[in-house]
Amino acid sequence: MSPPDPFDLTGRRVLVTGATRGIGLAVAHALARRGATVAITGRKLDTLQPAVAELRAAGAEVEGIVCHQGDAEQIDLLFSRLDGANFVPDAVVINAATNPVMGPLVDIELDAWRKILDVNLTGALLTARAAAKRMAARKSGSIVFMASIAGIEPIPGLGAYSVSKAALLGLMRSLARELGPAGIRVNALAPGLVETRFAQALFQDRAAYESIISRVPLGRHGQPDDIAGAAVFLASAASAYITGQTLVVDGGGRV
Repeated sequence: MSPPDPFDLTGRRVLVTGATRGIGLAVAHALARRGATVAITGRKLDTLQPAVAELRAAGAEVEGIVCHQGDAEQIDLLFSRLDGANFVPDAVVINAATNPVMGPLVDIELDAWRKILDVNLTGALLTARAAAKRMAARKSGSIVFMASIAGIEPIPGLGAYSVSKAALLGLMRSLARELGPAGIRVNALAPGLVETRFAQALFQDRAAYESIISRVPLGRHGQPDDIAGAAVFLASAASAYITGQTLVVDGGGRV
């Protein structure tokens, strides 16, 4: 008899935040292909609905919920709705993030700084905390933060974003220690340059793009699907003995 497939997510429920496009949507597709029932969030209904329709057309069992990760009340409502649907997540991929500005960190407007931290760090904590409280009752679960290589090595012009992702990695390690005894694993993915609308400014700056790619042994930038498989790994039993770790997915740029 063949051993069970550790990547099989049949019967599992997974929440993916910020999943209307790009990496988040690719992750939701990959999880669904492995058998998971998924719930996805997005800030706006008009972008959330097409993503849900796309996933359902591909055979996914999915629900979409409007939620702004920078709003604590909306995060509370998100989990209230999941509770009402008897959707206790086995895994959560916290992907929602923002970066409204580029430029020197010393010149950043305070409102922009606060917005970045509210979404990328505080909102991530509140989402993880709400999920962990529900996972703890079952003594199992996986929380995956979508960080960035910017959190390991700051990217010029993206100072506030880099700080938020560095702090996110610290949050991940702290939660891994705290939640391990409850059977909850906490890890992070750190993508390199991936072709998404979120990263379009780096693609438009040809000098910056060439500088990044020149340091990537695989010689190319990433695609959302390059990140999705790693998310499946961390959400599944295949990574059952891994917690507190950052998995860098950047084509070898930090070798």
